[in-house]
Amino acid sequence: MGDPALSRRGFLAASAAAGLGMTALTACGGDSDGGSSGTTTIEWWNISTTEPSKTVWAALARKFEAQNPKVKIKIVQMENDAYKSKMTALTASGKLPDIFHTWGGGVLKQQVDAGLVENLTDSTKPWGEALLPVARQPYLIDDQVYGIPFDIGMIGFWYNKALFAKAGIAEPPTTWDGFLDAVRKLKAAEVTPLALAGKEKWPGMYYWAYLAMRTAGAEALQKAYDDKDFTGAPFVEAGDHLKELVGLQPFQKGFLGAAYSTPTGQAATVGNGKAAMELMGQWAPTVQADAGKGLGKDLGFFPFPAVEGGKGAITEVFGGGGGHALRRGAPQEAVDFLKFFASEATDLELVKKTGVLPVVPAAERAIADPNIKAVQAQLKAATGFQLYLDQAYAPAVGQEVNDSVAALIAGSKSPGQVAQSITKTAKEEQ
Repeated sequence: MGDPALSRRGFLAASAAAGLGMTALTACGGDSDGGSSGTTTIEWWNISTTEPSKTVWAALARKFEAQNPKVKIKIVQMENDAYKSKMTALTASGKLPDIFHTWGGGVLKQQVDAGLVENLTDSTKPWGEALLPVARQPYLIDDQVYGIPFDIGMIGFWYNKALFAKAGIAEPPTTWDGFLDAVRKLKAAEVTPLALAGKEKWPGMYYWAYLAMRTAGAEALQKAYDDKDFTGAPFVEAGDHLKELVGLQPFQKGFLGAAYSTPTGQAATVGNGKAAMELMGQWAPTVQADAGKGLGKDLGFFPFPAVEGGKGAITEVFGGGGGHALRRGAPQEAVDFLKFFASEATDLELVKKTGVLPVVPAAERAIADPNIKAVQAQLKAATGFQLYLDQAYAPAVGQEVNDSVAALIAGSKSPGQVAQSITKTAKEEQ
């Protein structure tokens, strides 16, 4: 997948850039021998900080402990951006947690190439190969397994049906021009069209990534990364389309300082009925309900629209899922926990209680929410799939995508400058 891995020195530079000194690192991993008590402690880092997932995951850890009395699961939970920054610093230190959240792709590859991640090919083969192939794909590196998925999904628009009706919008738009018209109608009805967590940057990246997929086609994003060149006309055009949207002033007041899952953030703004749409993954309904009130039957879902004249199709999907990887040398008990987490019983519980899409085929029967069914239907009909850019690409390139798109949305970079900045960073990764 693209460039060779960064050296440990490169990771140290990245962590310094993130403002994380080595003194900020906590000891993790390598602390799993039983000691005099004979109990093995497994440290598990994840990003499930919102309800109901936070409580459900903690209960699953206790359930595993009950089934394995000599194992203790120590849970460390962090918000998305804090987790990414911390993991960059930990990777630089060469010491990862026993079990850690991963999205796969280029970030995982660099950790693997640094010799920090356990190869799970043989230890998980008896049960791992039964998981959905599309869910397993991001964690395969050189045909070897380095992570086990627990979720799979896609990014799309979550919208408020009542606010659409108020603005006279009968059906969700299927084209970009139609989408812009819907934004105009919402504004005319004095409804905030979109909520965005501008402070966190990654939610804004979704717009540019999807527009690039629609203008250039899904395969072009990986080719541009491999060729280290994002300056082609379709990528600049994607920025032009995003700039046109930003020019309509569609986002909530103060969006540049808004977070995603806080009580005043993106999810809550939609969940409390104060904005008509957000572009987000399959987890959106649960976070809307946790951070805000939730929309219940007024919540709907539609895929990112097609761009007229573009090479990409509306059936090409941008997204990914969540998975777990192990530090190199993690104890067998950590592998046992991955097996437990990937079991049909656990997947059924996750689907029923947290709204994730199943990775175990037999757990599909547990999907009850019509919106989650709609997401799964889109995934099943997908004619192309692109992993989140800040995970598919090497960390520095993914961060530059996030930063440059955020600058475009804030008005400090042009579409051409975005393409040039990403290209420059990609070339520096050699």
